[in-house]
Amino acid sequence: MRVMLPIQFYENCCLCPRQCGKNRSNTPGQTGPGFCGETDRLKVAYIGPHFGEEPPISGEHGSGTVFLSGCSLRCVFCQNYQISRQGMGTYMSAEEVFRKISGLVNHNHVHNINFVTPDHFLPHVLRVISLCRKSGIDLPVIFNTSGYQSVEMLRAAEAYTDIYLPDFKYSDASLAEILSKCRDYPRMALDAISEMVRQKGFLDTCRTEPKIARKGVLVRHLILPGHPENSINALSALFLEFGRNLPLSLMSQYHPVRHHDNPALNRFLTRKEFYKVYSHALDLGFEYLFVQFPDKNAAREDHPFLPDFRQARPFE
Repeated sequence: MRVMLPIQFYENCCLCPRQCGKNRSNTPGQTGPGFCGETDRLKVAYIGPHFGEEPPISGEHGSGTVFLSGCSLRCVFCQNYQISRQGMGTYMSAEEVFRKISGLVNHNHVHNINFVTPDHFLPHVLRVISLCRKSGIDLPVIFNTSGYQSVEMLRAAEAYTDIYLPDFKYSDASLAEILSKCRDYPRMALDAISEMVRQKGFLDTCRTEPKIARKGVLVRHLILPGHPENSINALSALFLEFGRNLPLSLMSQYHPVRHHDNPALNRFLTRKEFYKVYSHALDLGFEYLFVQFPDKNAAREDHPFLPDFRQARPFE
């Protein structure tokens, strides 16, 4: 039986590993936003087909993506900073989000339903998924996450999800503290990914022939400029924990979105840095690599992977 999370989970909030304990209730006199920057009102930045995911996710018709506002990680370099740190978005009910998703399914023929950073709105997201299932929509449901998730909340979501796309950002706890204020990220993320793999296994397209994924886990890693050793050690940690068959996506799309105290983050990734990390992935023997080569990103200085959520179509 599927277990819904009641709206009361926003009171004394413990939806993410921050365990901030804030009462996120939006009623007058209550304490307001949690660490994620959001109250108990569902805020959505964009709902639409997205073609920038890995091929088994985007396919021909795109991934039906729901970008939620706010974030429980709030990295200083976030590529989606407009919605994770600046509060951009529109308040919507679960029913309104469901109707938008229905339109994507019926008119755009998207391949899946893809919730980006769902953990801090988990009670609402599970409600949306339940409405989709009751209406007959049986597309795979994706949780597209930072990797900084609570195992308890992942278990609450198990019956609602089909695919996990977690990041594994840091192997270096000190760097995680500096850039995301979470020294425990490496341990928490490995525990979370282990739980995801227990639930769903590895992404099914890596072992079988379907072009569009229906189930499983694909781990992503964004290579940060100036920190190739963090990436090299992150890949080693993933290899030791999950082996060579773990589907892995290496991303080179880093774009400096504002001035940083860390000078390296004020520039793009160099080819030398990228190939140092990529060579290590090959040396480890990962069998199922999705690779975003830096050459692919060089055509536009304003960067094709950097969305602008002020626009009706952020990725165009």
